[in-house]
Amino acid sequence: MRIGIIGAGQLGQMLGEAAQDLGHQCHFLDPADKPPAASAGKVLRAAFDDVGALAQLAAQSDVITYEFENVAVDALRKLATTLPVYPPPEALRVAQDRLSEKQLFERLDIPLPRYQPVNSLADLSRAATRLNYPFILKTRRFGYDGKGQFVVHGASDNQIAWDALGGHPLIAEELIAFDFEVSIIGVRSPKGAIASWPLTRNEHVDGILRRSRAPESAPDITTKAECYMQSMLRALDYVGVLALELFVEGERLLANEFAPRVHNSGHWTIEGSTTSQFHNHILAITGKEPQAADCPGFAGMLNLIGSMPEEMGEIRDPRVALHDYGKQARAGRKLGHITVTARSAEERDELLAELEKTVTQSTLPPGPST
Repeated sequence: MRIGIIGAGQLGQMLGEAAQDLGHQCHFLDPADKPPAASAGKVLRAAFDDVGALAQLAAQSDVITYEFENVAVDALRKLATTLPVYPPPEALRVAQDRLSEKQLFERLDIPLPRYQPVNSLADLSRAATRLNYPFILKTRRFGYDGKGQFVVHGASDNQIAWDALGGHPLIAEELIAFDFEVSIIGVRSPKGAIASWPLTRNEHVDGILRRSRAPESAPDITTKAECYMQSMLRALDYVGVLALELFVEGERLLANEFAPRVHNSGHWTIEGSTTSQFHNHILAITGKEPQAADCPGFAGMLNLIGSMPEEMGEIRDPRVALHDYGKQARAGRKLGHITVTARSAEERDELLAELEKTVTQSTLPPGPST
């Protein structure tokens, strides 16, 4: 089958590699000069909203998918009149706006932090009454990796926050003193078959994911997360992979946001799961049922941000895998990731800690074995 992928970054690259494994051909649309996915298929160099280029991509494809959220929903809806577009454009529309996203969680009875839409400085002051200080102010659209956010500590911050983010539709959210963050990734086929990977514990620095570990051994919250995931997949008539990020606060599990695509916190599934998120996404969008999404052992992932470690060339450990996206080094840029697999949580965490010390020079504290 011919698969058209909007976006040719590292997620597109890994989707393309999975598609090749399954006997499919990929075409990509991306304006970048040397995008990572060029190693996995032909890239049509054009803007993501280029009507002619989108039509050309559709003419070369039997199904369309995308690797990131900032795609024009109207363009996808138009494409969907002539060929399947997965995940469905409606899911993308909801995910693009934090207010729509939270309203979906509420409709599905998925717990979430308190929030308040903010369209003026007066709204911002009223949000403080409802949420109490400190709270977090975010743009409703186009925020990722910690961008478009401002923590409002007190009334003296209101004007500063408004000056920083005003001019965009905003949303104020209760600041949760969570114990840790988790994500659950699921996949659904056109006929409704669902599979989900084990719960993953995630750690961020400056809003960017740095370390993931799976499986998270917390049966109660795992069951809740699976229920929330399945509810979303069915409500959105979803096809493909979806990631749901959540806060764990004591016994509470609160939804943060969801991504209608393969997700950074699921990169460990390439080596650590029976079927990776990328393979199952390709299976789903090509009309096949998802395969087993279990984690036979224990897995972890380290993001490589800003620079690639020279020391990796000296590591000859079968438990360690390096993924180099082939991108130009730049501060704050995701250039690759390291996956580790182990027979126990303790072995995994010791291996991650050693890699953080010798390879990434990370300042993250050691994570507790789970």
